[in-house]
Amino acid sequence: MSSRRLISSGSSFEAIMGYSRAVVEGSDVFVSGTTGFNYATMTISADPVEQTRQAFANIAAALAQANCTLDDVVRVRYLLTDVALFDALAPIFGEYMAKARPAATAMVVGLLDPRMVIEIEVTARTRN
Repeated sequence: MSSRRLISSGSSFEAIMGYSRAVVEGSDVFVSGTTGFNYATMTISADPVEQTRQAFANIAAALAQANCTLDDVVRVRYLLTDVALFDALAPIFGEYMAKARPAATAMVVGLLDPRMVIEIEVTARTRN
């Protein structure tokens, strides 16, 4: 019997695209690329710092449903639309990842919605 559990944020994107915000498989938690959208209002700030903080809040909410926190993250990928954003956002990454100190990758990419400037993907491990 599989121990797979699917976690949803309630975002309409998940239903349309056929994916989950996070998948829990055993002690591993895989959180999909998460942007700065506020899923309750389906709005997004134009400010990259606010988008980054909202993305981390969205990730933390998914991790909480999997009984873990940002401190349990073992892998993070930062997808930025502009390399010039890195210097301003890196200290924010450090705020949220200071305790976990996960393996990390930062890439410059194109994102699907021109309002989005960052997408963050994490893998965590539950302590159960």
